[in-house]
Amino acid sequence: MTKQRKAVALISGGLDSMLATKLVMDAGIHVEGINFFTGFCVEGHTHAIRNSDKDKVKRNNALWVAKELGIKLHIIDIVEEYKDIVINPKHGYGANLNPCLDCKVFMVKKAYQWIIDNDFDFIITGEVIGQRPMSQRKATMPIVAEKSGALDRLLRPLCAKNLPETLPEREGWINRESLLDISGRGRSKQIALAKHLNIEDYAQPAGGCCFLTDKAYSDKLKDMWQTRGDKDYTLDDIMLLKVGRHLRPRPNYKLIIARDEGEGNYLEGYKRDFTTIKVTSHPSALILVQGEFTETDALLAAQIAGRYSQGRNAAEVAVTIKMLSGEELNLQVAPMAAKNVLEEWYV
Repeated sequence: MTKQRKAVALISGGLDSMLATKLVMDAGIHVEGINFFTGFCVEGHTHAIRNSDKDKVKRNNALWVAKELGIKLHIIDIVEEYKDIVINPKHGYGANLNPCLDCKVFMVKKAYQWIIDNDFDFIITGEVIGQRPMSQRKATMPIVAEKSGALDRLLRPLCAKNLPETLPEREGWINRESLLDISGRGRSKQIALAKHLNIEDYAQPAGGCCFLTDKAYSDKLKDMWQTRGDKDYTLDDIMLLKVGRHLRPRPNYKLIIARDEGEGNYLEGYKRDFTTIKVTSHPSALILVQGEFTETDALLAAQIAGRYSQGRNAAEVAVTIKMLSGEELNLQVAPMAAKNVLEEWYV
């Protein structure tokens, strides 16, 4: 009897990995998925929190893709291991703080160890030559295969005909003619293939799945590293960078200001670990204070809180500051004092 060959697919939740997996499944290969959780994943975090996103679908797209394809998905937490990739990428960063090439090598390496441990035969990714300027170029794709250790057990079904034959092709586990030769940044061929395969619903094809590719997020992370003097971080740190307005009025502290009720509810979960500021005389956002905050910083911080409350145009507002030490400060301040300088403090 012919042995049932097995592959594991790196499932990001996007269209490309979905299509690559489907092509291999249709060739008779047993496929399971892996999704690596780094903490920087876009999937569902902000949409689930913000009131303004209430009409958007709240789903983890990797889980959803696995359900649609009918495959098992292994979600693997790599938050701690991934830190070295973010902090010390051997191949540097992309346009922002995205260590894309090191990231791809790391994830394929993890997947390769997984197939060894679980008696699988090869790895599938949704990569396309020319689609990503750092990690998905013809010159860098061999680097991923070599540095990860996967070598020719790494199959990229969407662009395989543009690359040397892999082990699954040479061994006849999958017919090379059933694979594709897509290249470039355009997505028209993937969208046409999805239609051909009767895949009607999928995540935005051009969307990224990592906050590190986002300039605004990267700027906040750089600011955090700079003010702390080192590049370490916790999962709570990087989750909070996704939420609220971030203002740094002084080098020693930063304000995280909820933009709506949903974000306020989310930040409530952190109030025991931070100094908090709340306007009590008018409806207002909850504010977390991050950094070295003292009573001498209270007046300015309270004025800023007033500007982000419904009392922004009032002569005075009442503000309560609950210090992390347990001390409580109650102030009457003029919000207009902070009116013209807020934009200067945005991180």
